[in-house]
Amino acid sequence: MIKRFGFFLAFIICYSTLYSQGALNASVRVSTPQLQRNDRKVFDQLEVTIKEFLNNSKWTNDVFLQEERIKCNFILTISQELDGNQFEAELAVQATRPVFGSGYETPLISYLDKDISFTYEQNQPIEFLRDNPENQNLSSILAFYVNIILGLDYDSFSQYGGENYLLNAEKIVNNVQNSSSNSASGWRPSDGGKNRNRYWIMENLLNPRVRPFRNAMYNYHRKGLDLFTTNQDQAKAAILLALEDIDKVSAAYFNSMIIQMFTYTKKDELIEMWKIAPKAQKERVVQILSKIDPANTQRYHEIGS
Repeated sequence: MIKRFGFFLAFIICYSTLYSQGALNASVRVSTPQLQRNDRKVFDQLEVTIKEFLNNSKWTNDVFLQEERIKCNFILTISQELDGNQFEAELAVQATRPVFGSGYETPLISYLDKDISFTYEQNQPIEFLRDNPENQNLSSILAFYVNIILGLDYDSFSQYGGENYLLNAEKIVNNVQNSSSNSASGWRPSDGGKNRNRYWIMENLLNPRVRPFRNAMYNYHRKGLDLFTTNQDQAKAAILLALEDIDKVSAAYFNSMIIQMFTYTKKDELIEMWKIAPKAQKERVVQILSKIDPANTQRYHEIGS
């Protein structure tokens, strides 16, 4: 019996080493460059607590190998400490996806949310109650971005594979909006102006006009980048087709937030990728990118130089 128990215990330890209920491999940093407080204990504890929340929560029913977990970074920069353990901050969210057959990791999202407010007490665990967002703005924000990351990642591996996670993000937005106590900014269409906040990220990704963008993300990653090491010409043809579809989405939904997020995230990758290509392809890529991201037209001309 003892031997059997020992074998069972060894199996559990081995299984937990290979597999994880968490979908994320998140690194977390809490920065306080503008605060005068000398004692960082509360912020060090917050950093640990956020990391445990992101990595140990069960965000999906799918089982991930340890090496399959999605690599992401959450950088919380606290700008103000108010009364009642209230803080104002910015949150940088980044995530990558491995490219098949290579050691390269392509960025999925790189976004700075400048509208973060939350309450935190030292040694307080972070809990996310899906249907009750009362007084839990920090966990709602983190859960929102986790589901956006999962949605983008799953979309990159299968057509519209991230639908359920984007619907989860929509539910978080709706629950916060309907909350009587959570009046924090960033969740409503008019918050911040310029149609640039968490509401608009979710709205864009679920808007029918943007659906071809999500299919383009599948073509860009699965039929494009994942084939780069075996058939570069075919891979670039798929990526160019994806860019054509993104151009159409940009025209159908002018000034959409998701297109801006795409160009910000992928700009450097696209420039390097297309420096070596037939002249006609280069010219078309520069034309599309300059159209959907005119602020960086000069950068895109590096492709043809």
